[in-house]
Amino acid sequence: MKLHSPAAAGLFAITAYDTEHIAVNGRRLTKSFLLTPRRLIEDWPPSSFDSLSEADLGTVAELGCPIVLLGTGPRQRFPAPALLRSLTERRIGVEVMDSHAACRTYNILMAEGRDVAAALIIECAN
Repeated sequence: MKLHSPAAAGLFAITAYDTEHIAVNGRRLTKSFLLTPRRLIEDWPPSSFDSLSEADLGTVAELGCPIVLLGTGPRQRFPAPALLRSLTERRIGVEVMDSHAACRTYNILMAEGRDVAAALIIECAN
């Protein structure tokens, strides 16, 4: 699905996605990544929801955004509370949704000028 974003120049927006990739500013990404309006961190380690670790979410917490959208792959799955500890201890709000819903929500919040991070899992084919 192609998305049209009213993003200001110089900001990172999600421009398309399908079952195998997510595009940021037209660039096709096929591995999990972290995204804020001003930063793209490629090759975020989790290759699936089941491989998500506390350390992975610690990296998300270090971004310092007050809102995190956790895209859990092709379907919504909720991580154990212990995995979210690094975020909740810093009073960071976490919204868990499937990765495509997280893409759409990220673009809306980013376009509103919100300080948001998207942690998007793209499940790698084996």
